[in-house]
Amino acid sequence: MSRPRTRLFAALLLILAAAFGWTVLTRPAEPERAVGLFSSLPILWGEGDDLGDLLKSDRPAHRVRTALEAIGPVRPLDTLERLGPDLKRLVIAQPRPLSPAENVALDNWVRGGGQLLLLADPILTEHSVHAVGDPRRPLDVALLSPILTRWGLELTFDETQPAMLRSVAAHGPAIPVALAGAWRTSNPHCRLEADALLAVCRIGQGKVVALADAEVAAANDTEAVRAPALAELLRRAFITV
Repeated sequence: MSRPRTRLFAALLLILAAAFGWTVLTRPAEPERAVGLFSSLPILWGEGDDLGDLLKSDRPAHRVRTALEAIGPVRPLDTLERLGPDLKRLVIAQPRPLSPAENVALDNWVRGGGQLLLLADPILTEHSVHAVGDPRRPLDVALLSPILTRWGLELTFDETQPAMLRSVAAHGPAIPVALAGAWRTSNPHCRLEADALLAVCRIGQGKVVALADAEVAAANDTEAVRAPALAELLRRAFITV
């Protein structure tokens, strides 16, 4: 092969290699398998009086964290304003009140195809080491009216119910609750189950599985009833179409 042809051939190889490399670099990435977590509950960091207590290496992992990590890497979120299409699955458990921007972002994310498991407790019974009024304390009452109204849901509470742990029959394992709420809905795409404790809704292209209680996310499960109920809720929110 003559020198000019050799140079031309080499140049063509470089062009093809560059083009191939560019294609690899710009090929759309596979959807992440991460599970977002937005919660005031001490699921990731635990509770304590100082940073050292929160970061103790010998602290047993919260059982909810273990359940989520069995599905995929957990992505802790301190805001919902930057939810993007790279995140497909999200757990919101007894969160702080959402800002207007967070309500809009969450609604858009779900309608775009996001899958959400929402635990909204009207009266949280989980013990906290922090006193009432301490900002580190989990939210005692779920305050989510704007986004719930947007989805055609209303969280109600029966003050006459007994203040005790009880089980509610559901599809699959019974759901343990304590001072639980109940849903009302005006959304024809929402189905209420388990004595209106559970709402399963199609919102745009996405899905919301909402539980009117957060007992399934309690740190301890000595009765061995919370784990199977949580596993079924996660399955329904993230796997079942």
